[in-house]
Formats: sequence, C-alpha cells, structure tokens
Amino acid sequence: QVQLVESGGGLVQAGDSLRLSCAASGRAFGVYAMGWFRQAPGKERKFVAVINWSGDYTNYTDSVKGRFTISRDNAKNTVYLQMNSLKPDDTAAYYCAAGQLPSSRRQDEYDYWGQGTQVTVSS
Repeated sequence: QVQLVESGGGLVQAGDSLRLSCAASGRAFGVYAMGWFRQAPGKERKFVAVINWSGDYTNYTDSVKGRFTISRDNAKNTVYLQMNSLKPDDTAAYYCAAGQLPSSRRQDEYDYWGQGTQVTVSS
C-alpha cells in the first residue's frame, strides 16, 4: 500500500509559478512510476505528466510542455510538479498517482492516488 499526499496548490495570477509536491509513504516509493493528473470543474480528469522510477524518463501532455516540469527525489519519497507561466486554463484539482508501468498516461494503470490539491489561476 502507498499513501500519497499532495500539497502546494493555491490561488495565483496568470504568469505566476507554483510547485506541487506529492509525498509518499508505505511501500517502496522508488519502484513506482509517478504521474500527475488534473481535473477542471465539470470536466474529466486528464493526464498531465509522468516520470519513471529512476527519473530519467518524463512525458507531458502537449498543453504543458515547456511550462511544467516533473521531477522526483526518491530519498525523500517525493515527486514534484514545477508549474511556470501558469494560465487560467491550468485551473484544476491536481492529483498525483503511483503505478507500476513506467510511462503510462492511462488513469486505470495507476494503483494509488492522492486526495488532490487545488490550483486556481486568475486572469
């Protein structure tokens, strides 16, 4: 079992930056790929970024490429999402997830989920 807790969300203005953190506890964090997903109001939850267990592979949805960076610190059991140049369209609840496949964008391939942290970007 892996427990995930997100933090770092908040209310910011367009163009600002935020760094989300996802702290993991329980089973060995380092064996899992970690993903970030987001769900805007009234919309489905969607893939944002993924990082493999060692941190040498990352993948992003097109709308955040060049603005968001996913990273992890296995010694701290934490994965991060650095979000720069935020836009109002980035407003959503952000969720981290842990899965055993190294590069999945599919929610059903993730085994554990956090409770989410809200990011609101004003124009």
